[in-house]
Amino acid sequence: MARLDGTSGTLGDLTGGKTALVVNVASKCGLTPQYTGLEELQKEYAGRGFTVVGVPCNQFMGQEPGSAEEIQEFCSTTYGVSFPLTEKIEVNGDGRHPLYAALTETADAEGAAGDVQWNFEKFLVAADGSVVGRFRPTTDPHDPALVAAIESRLD
Repeated sequence: MARLDGTSGTLGDLTGGKTALVVNVASKCGLTPQYTGLEELQKEYAGRGFTVVGVPCNQFMGQEPGSAEEIQEFCSTTYGVSFPLTEKIEVNGDGRHPLYAALTETADAEGAAGDVQWNFEKFLVAADGSVVGRFRPTTDPHDPALVAAIESRLD
């Protein structure tokens, strides 16, 4: 899984062995303001073994059309994003990245697994790499159930 700057690596490299909230992100979506809450989670929990990982995806109405440089610039200047971002990938369909092939097997709180519904779907991945939670796109980063799930996995 390459980083947004093109350097190669793995999800483990991006997370540094920490619990991670993996989120498919987009710059031109009605949910884009969730970047603010995601960055707040990053700042609040980074010292306790947690990171957010943003995964740009352009599969939902072309809402992440930019180049890697444009995405990085938007995230840093508009939202002050400090968490790692991956290369732009596909999360659904025939071109689905292997990471999302594994993540989408996880069911949400209502028991539904399968395709990512929209931008900003969230997967909580424990430090050991197991997927321990799935939260749909409209789930606010400060939703009590999401925060409790994160806190249950931290040092």
